[in-house]
This record gives sequence, structure tokens and C-alpha cells, in this order.
Amino acid sequence: MKKYGAFILIISCVLTACQEKKVNADAEFDKYKEGFVLRLWEMNPGWASGMGYHKFDSVLVVPNDARKEKEKQFIQKESFQLIEFKIEELSDANKIDYKLIKNYLNGSGWEQNSLKSGEWNPSNYNVCGGFAEMLANNYAPLDERLRNFSLRLRNVPAYYKAAKANIKNPTKEHTQLAIEQNRGGLSVFTSDLPASLEKSKLSAEEKAELIKRSEAAQKAISDYASWLEKLSNPNPRSFRLGSVLYAKKFEFDIQSNNSAKEIYQSALTHKKELHQKMVKISKQIWDKHMGQKPMPKDEYQLVKQLIDQISLQHTQPENFQKDIEKQIPELEKFVKTKNLIYLDPKKPLVVRREPDYMAGVAGASISAPGPYDKGGNTYYNVGSMNGWPVEKSESYLREYNDYVLQILNIHEAVPGHYTQLVYSNNSPSIIKSIFGNGAMVEGWAVYTELMMLENGYGNNSPEMWLMYYKWNLRTTCNTILDYSIHNLNFTKEQALNLLVNEAYQQQAEAEGKWKRATLSQVQLCSYFAGFTEICNLRKELMKKQGKAFDLKAFHEKFLSYGSAPVRDIRELMLSAK
Repeated sequence: MKKYGAFILIISCVLTACQEKKVNADAEFDKYKEGFVLRLWEMNPGWASGMGYHKFDSVLVVPNDARKEKEKQFIQKESFQLIEFKIEELSDANKIDYKLIKNYLNGSGWEQNSLKSGEWNPSNYNVCGGFAEMLANNYAPLDERLRNFSLRLRNVPAYYKAAKANIKNPTKEHTQLAIEQNRGGLSVFTSDLPASLEKSKLSAEEKAELIKRSEAAQKAISDYASWLEKLSNPNPRSFRLGSVLYAKKFEFDIQSNNSAKEIYQSALTHKKELHQKMVKISKQIWDKHMGQKPMPKDEYQLVKQLIDQISLQHTQPENFQKDIEKQIPELEKFVKTKNLIYLDPKKPLVVRREPDYMAGVAGASISAPGPYDKGGNTYYNVGSMNGWPVEKSESYLREYNDYVLQILNIHEAVPGHYTQLVYSNNSPSIIKSIFGNGAMVEGWAVYTELMMLENGYGNNSPEMWLMYYKWNLRTTCNTILDYSIHNLNFTKEQALNLLVNEAYQQQAEAEGKWKRATLSQVQLCSYFAGFTEICNLRKELMKKQGKAFDLKAFHEKFLSYGSAPVRDIRELMLSAK
């Protein structure tokens, strides 16, 4: 008995020593993280401002050779400091932070040495968004923001001079995007700035100096767009990444246990399953919507014709934004009634017309305040159809018909992106906020679409489920499209055939998605990859917990980890007792 008691004592001492070691390791790592974030912001003042850290608002980094060398030294120094910590000695939360920092540093080094997008993507260079946010967000008194605005303006000419020097063999697609977005962003200086100056109390001298710098900045921006238009580039680089670069970018961006090819294969399988469900519903409600019209034998045509008929139920261009605004309170009420997740009533959501500097890629998006600016507005950016031909507007609105518009609002607002990003900003870990994983963020928004319908949203109408499957098919085909374009040399004709004839999308939507896939890489995979992993995690927890499983608790626990990769959240949630 004495020997047994001594053994217990030894084990207890060992456990105590291990716990103390972990506490000390966490304390040291927390100290490192605090310093790392400050050094990161000093290196990236624009990013810092976007996160709500405004100490460096007056600084605009010039992307010249000296800057590249500074970035290289930063990556090397931080990597050396990071490997001094032993990940197994850290807490679960800090293990995720360690992985996120490591992934960022490795990814940044790979971007600089291998991807080199700054050489072939002219749209990387655009100062307009940062200046627009300084005017739009009330994080500080207007005069203070305008003074920083003025100081930041000083480097705009040098910024675009460096941009021209960096660009080598750009793609046609990114060149055109850069021209459109930079010219569109000029409204920040021609419209937004004068309106702000009228409200300010700056001295006449300060205003004059600011206007002088603004005019120089506008000239630099306009000259850059004109320079791109005239740039002789007879053999432009392809916008396609190719399999090697794509696989590596997928690894850094998605941070999944699955490879790009595995996600692609999973999407192909899911696409078949969705088609089967859509055919079943279409047969059930054909007569209701199509009357005496004969039912096509071809199943694709069967579904397509029914969807086309139901899609005629849509809003009008002038009411598009208003109808979105009206639906948000309805979604909030449903979530609260069903007790699906806690919604913070103190966090405002503002629906606004998409700013000009953001135009050209997506028709709806969320702009959330950073973790340092938690009280700031979250903006739901809605694309405008002003100036569109009638045919294009009609095609677009059929895509976002009365059913799909509700699903879009679930995805973008409640309980999708808006809700998730509020939780992310409340995460105690700043690292998880600033290195938010796109697959988790997009995956959550896609997951909520299914979850809301599972809980009765839309009264379980077959029309709503049919349109949901169509929408989810779009998510699934995003992955198929992106992978096929960048790895399998999909042509535009093949892409439009996939989207229009197999995913039942309107021509305008399909054309827009093709454009988006030529301008981005991997991001379109994030929706399906994250969605699949979250659904699988829920299944695993339901099996493990049985009757004790609580959906609301699952949602809130999942989001409590911030915007961390699903694979890391999964590991922690499954290991919890």
C-alpha cells in the first residue's frame, strides 16, 4: 500500500509539473502573440486599419523593392521566433493560434517567392478602399480622420510608381479589373471627400493642403489606369494558376484535411445527389406550376423548365435593396423563435449600395468591423443594377427570385456571415480574428442555409427546398468550376454549360461567375469545403452526444473559437468531455 501511495504521489507531481509547464508556455506564447500582432500592424498599416487598429492610419506603404526586402526579413525573423515554442506544450486555443501564425508566415513566403501575384495582377494595387473606409467609419472624430487621410495621401504617387515597376506580363482579366476598380474608386476623392470636408472644422490651410494632395492622388490613380490601358503586352500571362500553384494555394487558404482534388471529387458526387433530389421535387409539383404542359422526359429539362417558371416570381430593380432590408427582421425573428443561436441586438447591420471601388466581382457581400472596432457598423453591400440593359436586369432578378433572395439573406446576414463575424470579433483570440479562415467563414454561411430550412424556414414548401437545392448546387459547382478552370483548362463554353445547363443558373449569373473565376483562385472552393466539414462535424457530435446534443449549444460553441479552420475546431470539439 505504501508503494502504491508513493506511485500515486509521483504521478500527481508529474501531472502538476506538466500543468505548470503548460501554463508557463502559454504565458510566454501569449506575450509573443501580443508583440507579433503589433509588429504585423506596423508592417501592414492598411490591414491594421481594416481590423480597427488605427495607430498607423496616416501611413500608406509603397510596394517597392525596399518593402519586399522588409517583408522577407519579417517572415524570417517571426518564423525563427515561432519555432522556439513547442506546440505540444500549449493550450488547445494556443495550438490553433500557433498553426494560424505558421500558416500565415509560410503562405506569405510562398506568395513572395512562388505565386508573385504582384507581378501579374494589377488589381492588387488600389488605394481607394482604404481611403473610403476612413471617411465612412466613425471610429474617430471627423477632423482626426481627415488629418490622417491627408498624411496618407502623400505616398499615393509613389505607390502607383512602384506598382508600375512591379508589373510584369499581367493577365488581361486582372488588368481590366484594375482599370475599372481604380477609376471607380476615384469617386472617393471627387464625391465622398468634398462632402466630408464640408462637415469638418479643419482650418482653411489644412483643407487647401488636403485638396492639393487629393488632386495629386487622383492624377496618379488616373495615370495608372491609363498606363494599364496602353501597356503593350502581346503575350499576357494566363489567369489560370495551373495544378502546382493551385494545390499549394488551396493548402494555405483552405487549411483542410482534404486536398484540392479530394474536395473536387466530393463536389462531383454531391452534385449528382442534388440532381436526384431536385428531380423528385420537380415531378411532385410540376402540374401545380406548369398546368397541362407535358413533363419532359429529359430530367435536366424537367428541372430547368420548372425552375425557370418559378423564377418569374421576383422583385424589381428599384426594390431590390429595399426587399433585402425588409427580410432581415423576419430572419432575426425566426432564429429567436426557434432558439437556434443568440443574436446580439447591440451589433448594427446596415444594408447599403455596394461602393464603386468594390464593384466587378460579387453582387452581394458583407463588410464587418475589425476586432478593434467591435462597435462599428457591419455593412451588407448590395450590387446596383443602375444602367443595366433590361434583359440583363431581368436575368439577374430571376436568379435572385423571391425564394433565392431569402436564402441569399440567410447566407450574407442572419444567421450567416453577419452573425458569425459578430461572434468572431468577440473571440478572446485576436489571432483567430485577423487570420480568419475563409472556408470556415463561407462554410458557416452555407451551412446556415440548410440549417434554417431543416428547422422549418419557408414552411417546408417544396418550392423553397427546390430553390435551396439549386442554390446549394451553385455552391457545389463553384468548386467544380474553380478546380476545372485552373487545373483542367476549362473553357468559357464548358463553364457556361456547367452553370446554365447543369446548375440551372441564369445567363447573367453564369457570365458573372465565369468572370469571378478568372479573377480569383481557390476562394470559390471555400464554400463547399467548409460546408462539408461543418456538416460532417455536426454528424460526428450528434453520434457522440446522442440525446444530449443541443443545436443551439453546438452553434455557439462552434462560433466561440473565432474564424479558425474547421479542422482545428473539429479536433477541439470532439476531444471535449
